[in-house]
Amino acid sequence: MVILFSAKVAEKHQQVLEGAYPKVQFHFCEGTLEASEYLNKATVYVTYGDDVDEELINQAPNLQWISVLSAGVERLPFELIKERGIRVTNSRGIHKVQMAEYTISMLLQVYRQEKYLMKNEQQNSWDKSLRMKEITGQTMVVLGTGAIGQEIARLAKAFRMKTIGVSRSGRAVEFFDETHTIANLKEVLPEADFLVSVLPSTSETKYLLTEEHFTFMKNSAVFLNIGRGDLVASETLLKAIKEGQLAHVVLDVFEEEPLPADHPFWQEEQVTITPHISGQSPNYMVRALAIFQDNLDKLISGDQDFINLIDPTRGY
Repeated sequence: MVILFSAKVAEKHQQVLEGAYPKVQFHFCEGTLEASEYLNKATVYVTYGDDVDEELINQAPNLQWISVLSAGVERLPFELIKERGIRVTNSRGIHKVQMAEYTISMLLQVYRQEKYLMKNEQQNSWDKSLRMKEITGQTMVVLGTGAIGQEIARLAKAFRMKTIGVSRSGRAVEFFDETHTIANLKEVLPEADFLVSVLPSTSETKYLLTEEHFTFMKNSAVFLNIGRGDLVASETLLKAIKEGQLAHVVLDVFEEEPLPADHPFWQEEQVTITPHISGQSPNYMVRALAIFQDNLDKLISGDQDFINLIDPTRGY
């Protein structure tokens, strides 16, 4: 078995894998160019997902499994993958701790006026006129009730928030007081003090939010997106802010990344921008490789019950 990594992995992790699987031939590369030398022999391709296209798959006739060390798989050529019968797994679930912490920290940042406090500190300005608010007791609507959404809701409960989950199925999930289907989203939006999206990018979620959705919301509401940038058009968000339909927007994901330096978002006081880092953690690779190893054990043993197996028809 030949396992090819295009995802950069620290030497200490390489040594652990080689020691645990002495009969497996590993090739640890940094990027597609270096990895291309071994594609024709690779049984397993380990990647962050952004380098997999039809050309790469066609160069790998022995490929059985693509292991993505991130959650995002929207760029993969699923028609060819389905045709070839190649398994795809991702690392969803490993981001829940850090992304939930990010969410709460950003909501506190907005309500406790931290942007302005830091600005005043830099300008030596003793300004006690800032109006602070409390996130405790507010209502949070979370788009996406998987591992990340559940952890966000769990932390929200520490602040005694009402938590409403919205998902494709609308099934009941722990830590949510209510759950609804996406089809009923407009019915719950008026309750939201905080609207948080952790949705992936799929055919069902692309540009799901429209101008109309924001007209249903309180003008004091905060919208936070840590899912994917194509959930809502940038122009729609800018209009909602400029027309006072939202009080603040926190964005970690964008339609175009990196966000261009001349993008209007940078100039908006009521927009907080972070460079797609809500999933960063010193424990990221350890968690991702734990899932990879569990699935590798299944591949070796013939077990078909892979963790985080992606349905190529749905793309998630």
